[in-house]
Amino acid sequence: MLVFTDAAFRGHLTPPGHPERVERLDAVERGLAGLAVERRGCPPGEETEVLRCHPAGYLARVKAAVPVEGWAQLDGDTFLSPGSYQAAMRAVGGICAAVDAVVSGEAKTAFVAGRPPGHHAEREVAMGFCLFGTVAIGAKRALDHHGLGRIAVVDFDVHHGNGTQDLLWDEGRCLFVSSHQMPLYPGTGRPEERGAHGQILNAPLRSGSGGRALRELYEGVVFPALAAWEPEMLLISAGFDAHAEDPLAGLAWQAEDYRWLTDRLCDFAGGRVVSSLEGGYDLQALAASVAAHVGVLEERGR
Repeated sequence: MLVFTDAAFRGHLTPPGHPERVERLDAVERGLAGLAVERRGCPPGEETEVLRCHPAGYLARVKAAVPVEGWAQLDGDTFLSPGSYQAAMRAVGGICAAVDAVVSGEAKTAFVAGRPPGHHAEREVAMGFCLFGTVAIGAKRALDHHGLGRIAVVDFDVHHGNGTQDLLWDEGRCLFVSSHQMPLYPGTGRPEERGAHGQILNAPLRSGSGGRALRELYEGVVFPALAAWEPEMLLISAGFDAHAEDPLAGLAWQAEDYRWLTDRLCDFAGGRVVSSLEGGYDLQALAASVAAHVGVLEERGR
């Protein structure tokens, strides 16, 4: 099993008190400690990969907004520091390298421990801590570069993956599934949001519903949809902010819920799974959740 990460992710700095902070990487490292994984650096992402999902004008605006020092603010909670563009591009490079390795059969499972996250970035809008839609970009690489015919993206972050939905709205070769707390930021993710080809499945959960509701939802709705889709590869937007200790939401999941969910997701796509870090803002809960999630990916990737 491969883990992709890079020192450049520490160069994406956010203002004091911001939940998406460098210390998250230390928590991820604690979660990875002791796991039998092969570590690799993230190559610099190619702009052509970003352009699979975002227009050139948006890419140019993000680059131009990077400050020489301090921070530039793109929306109410999305910031750029001098190292942010490099970090975001390494995240793109990491997801593409992970997809390449799994498609080629070099590895069965892979995890990209990167930041900034990506699933809120829409085609021309940076928001929710996110600059580029990394998982959507990985999905497009699998489809357009490698020629896969059917893939699936599952987003279990507590917040709806509005950006991934926007970027894949017209992509009939990709099933996008998002489970998320509702109501909650960003306010999207209603079940009637189905995509241009009916290939988007939004599965909201109530605050405080916990692990039992998670299991019922996935057993009753998500897993049957994945089975019917028969994907050749599964990508995961792995947000761990549904944990009971997370300060930004209230689904009340535990690390064991992530273990169960990851194991069941590995039953699909022949076990070919690429996962990428999204949210998770309580550092102790993040470490425990990463250990559970990546531990299963390592076991299933042997």
